[in-house]
Amino acid sequence: MKFYQKEIKILPKKRGFHLITSEIINAIPEIKNILIGQLQVFIKHTSASLTINENADSSVRTDFESHFNNMVPENMPYYIHTYEGLDDMPAHLKGSILGSSIQIPITNGKLNLGIWQGIYLCEHRDYGGSRKLVLTAFGN
Repeated sequence: MKFYQKEIKILPKKRGFHLITSEIINAIPEIKNILIGQLQVFIKHTSASLTINENADSSVRTDFESHFNNMVPENMPYYIHTYEGLDDMPAHLKGSILGSSIQIPITNGKLNLGIWQGIYLCEHRDYGGSRKLVLTAFGN
């Protein structure tokens, strides 16, 4: 079994849902050495998250942001954790809802995503800064 691991930095992105599939593929070309395996992508932050979804129509990303802002609004009177701004606690909640890691099958040296699937960095802060991801590919 082969194992490859890299930590990469994603440049700061505005609040929203951003396709980063190509950034991940370019960062770990060793995937081509794996016939059958997995790629795990883990984000080392609590106010951003990862998900896999529609990669063709950008309106999906806009709708994701609108829905999550409606589902987890800012300025709720019961939020206690507000030290870092009004977007901080909602960002933590959104991050927990979506999650901090994803796994994608590797088949014949390529990510085995569906034709309309892409990997999203979900930035939940107005000014989140750069984000660190740990990429772990393994298999035979």
